[in-house]
Amino acid sequence: MDASELLARIAAEPGMMGGKPVIRGRRITPAMVLNMLAAGATREAVLEAYPALEPEDIDACLIYAARLSEKAAAEGLTVAAE
Repeated sequence: MDASELLARIAAEPGMMGGKPVIRGRRITPAMVLNMLAAGATREAVLEAYPALEPEDIDACLIYAARLSEKAAAEGLTVAAE
């Protein structure tokens, strides 16, 4: 599956999760998956926590985050440490 097919799995849907992007129409945001991975969870743990997800959804989240990071850097945006 190429990057565009993976990214098509993520879209904002009005009225769902406050308009945040969600994965394949589920009430699961890329941020939820990425936060688990960042905290050290394995891909298997993410799939166990969110049984509606498929392995390709995790790949989609990683590509989504990389693209957002590139866009933010191009616009001069940074994220401050909390």
